[in-house]
Amino acid sequence: MRILIVEDQPDISTLIADRVRRAGYFPDCVRALADVPGALGARDYAVMLLDRRLPDGDGLSIVAAAKRIRPGIRILAVTAARSIEDRVDGLDAGVDDYLTKPFSPEELLARIRASLRRPGGEAAPPVVVGRLAFDLNSESASIGGHPLVVPKRELVLLGALMRRAGRAVTFSTLLEELYGADDPSHIGALKMVAMRLRQRLKDQQADVEIHAPRGIGYLIREAHGP
Repeated sequence: MRILIVEDQPDISTLIADRVRRAGYFPDCVRALADVPGALGARDYAVMLLDRRLPDGDGLSIVAAAKRIRPGIRILAVTAARSIEDRVDGLDAGVDDYLTKPFSPEELLARIRASLRRPGGEAAPPVVVGRLAFDLNSESASIGGHPLVVPKRELVLLGALMRRAGRAVTFSTLLEELYGADDPSHIGALKMVAMRLRQRLKDQQADVEIHAPRGIGYLIREAHGP
C-alpha cells in the first residue's frame, strides 16, 4: 500500500517515510504542490500526508484536485498550522484528518489506520517480524500463515509490541494498554504475561524474540539465530 508524503523539509520527510515504511507501507516523497498531480497520476496512493506550508502555496489548495485524480484517497494534513481556524479550514477543504506538528509517530500511524478503516478505505498491511504477522485491522496474529491463538492479555501485549516493532515500548505504555492504568503494582503481572508470550513464540518457531532493555520495557524484533 503506497503513501504519498508532501513535505518540503527533508528531515521531516525522511523521518515520516522511515516510520511508515517500518509499519509496512511504501512511501514516496514530493516537496511541492506542483509535483502532486503527476505523482497521483503515476501511482495508486491510498493515503496522502500533506503539509500546508509549502514553497509554492498552501497544501489545502491541492485537496480538491487530488480527490478528482484519486477519488478514494485519504488525505491527512500534517502541519504546524495548529489554530482552531486552521483545522476548520483544513476539514472544510476536504482533508480527512488533521494532525499538528510536533506529533507522535504512533499517533500518525494510528490516524492512518483509522482513515483506512472508514468506508471505501484500504486495509492496513500486517506488521511482519520473522515468521510472525500481526493484522492491525482484526487485531489477530499468525505464524507462517497459521493463526496464533493466545490468551487476551498476551494478544494485547503482542499487539502493543508489533505496532512498534523494533523499538522499546516502556513499562508505562504497556501497563496502560494491558490494565488501563500505569499502576506499578501490575509490573509483576506484566512480566509474567511477557514470559509466557516469549515462550509461546519460541515454541511455535516464530523467529522473533522479545527483548527487555534494562529498566525500560520490552521490544520485539527478528531473532538473530542461536
